[in-house]
Amino acid sequence: MYDRARLIDLLRQRRPGHTLPQAFYVDSEVYALDLDAVFHRTWNMVGFDGELARAGSYLAVQVGRSPIVVLRNNAGEIVAFHNTCRHRGAQICRAGAGRVTRLVCPYHQWSYDLNGELRTARGSGGDFDFGSHGLIRVRVEVVAGAIYVALSDDAPDFSGFRRTLEPALRPYNFSDLKVAHVAEYDEQANWKLVMENARECHHCGARHPEFNEIFPNEFIAEGVPFPEGESETPFMRRMRELGFVTEGEIADWWQVGRIRMKEGCVSFSADGRPLVARPLIRSNGGALGTLRWAIEPNNFCHVTSDSVFMFNANPLGPSTTRVTAKWLVHKDAVEGVDYHVDRLIHLWNQTNLQDRELAENNQCGINGVGYAPGPYSVNAEPYVRRFVDWYCAQIGRVLHSPVAGSAL
Repeated sequence: MYDRARLIDLLRQRRPGHTLPQAFYVDSEVYALDLDAVFHRTWNMVGFDGELARAGSYLAVQVGRSPIVVLRNNAGEIVAFHNTCRHRGAQICRAGAGRVTRLVCPYHQWSYDLNGELRTARGSGGDFDFGSHGLIRVRVEVVAGAIYVALSDDAPDFSGFRRTLEPALRPYNFSDLKVAHVAEYDEQANWKLVMENARECHHCGARHPEFNEIFPNEFIAEGVPFPEGESETPFMRRMRELGFVTEGEIADWWQVGRIRMKEGCVSFSADGRPLVARPLIRSNGGALGTLRWAIEPNNFCHVTSDSVFMFNANPLGPSTTRVTAKWLVHKDAVEGVDYHVDRLIHLWNQTNLQDRELAENNQCGINGVGYAPGPYSVNAEPYVRRFVDWYCAQIGRVLHSPVAGSAL
């Protein structure tokens, strides 16, 4: 629960083009609002259909405060449910990935089939209505192998995002991916600070030296994730000749665009050289740059010719965030032969550790009585401003709606 009038007043104090008032990074009521207005009313990326290769394969994840299970049913469809037993509300599947023939609650062994229908309910009696106690469905969309869920009908229309992302991702054949590594980073910082950091590269020149080795200097200097107006460079013309999407598009809650790398760089490695001997695509010697796509509130991904990187940030409290990172490779790539996990994850793992330090230090400064909202750089932080503008619009809609004031 939260005090709507108080939070409306806080939102009115926000200065456009500036960081948010202190309460938005530290306050428990704002945290409750964020779960309700943001995470429970938007699309959230959970993974890839290559992770659900067979019937019964599942991913159990957290969206805001809600545990979700996404699985492939016996008909081959990807479906999603609240990971909450209809008996006494216990979580059914532990966080992570696995494979089952049925979903069985560990508490009292109520069991559900792969369509979420209740099949057994110990001690329920002869007149018990099984049909009224199936798992509660969650909206799910799959785009060229990328899986998204939404907990509410309030989530925005998905069609524009699908229309742009699908042709961009299609050449990479995401159904042929497998997870090579998953890492979690618990950060003592508000989730918005984690994402503000993730939406700019203004700090990259000083704090991410590895990026300097693979991206053109002007990208690092300006701090822009993917510069607009790049469509007529020789690299982009070559990509179009090969049939790849080059036009970037930015909407209010999503972004899709291709970024060129330095000459000779093909992947997110310290030297720009390939990370996986069994690539996803062999075109142009693997020199395809990176296709970046991102959604608000908490996700970005990159795919190069040989691997995929996924980043999610989920709030655990007003000043605690869990970052989940995944690295994916071709399903036929053999660990220890075609790739080595330490090398595969090195650059992004170092970046995540560096960013954790930056976000936690940012939180320490904001906690102090000396904090006052400061201006974003017009040239180097445009995507941070977009993120904060989107966030304020999202919570504003909920705070001013007739039913606002209680979490979902």
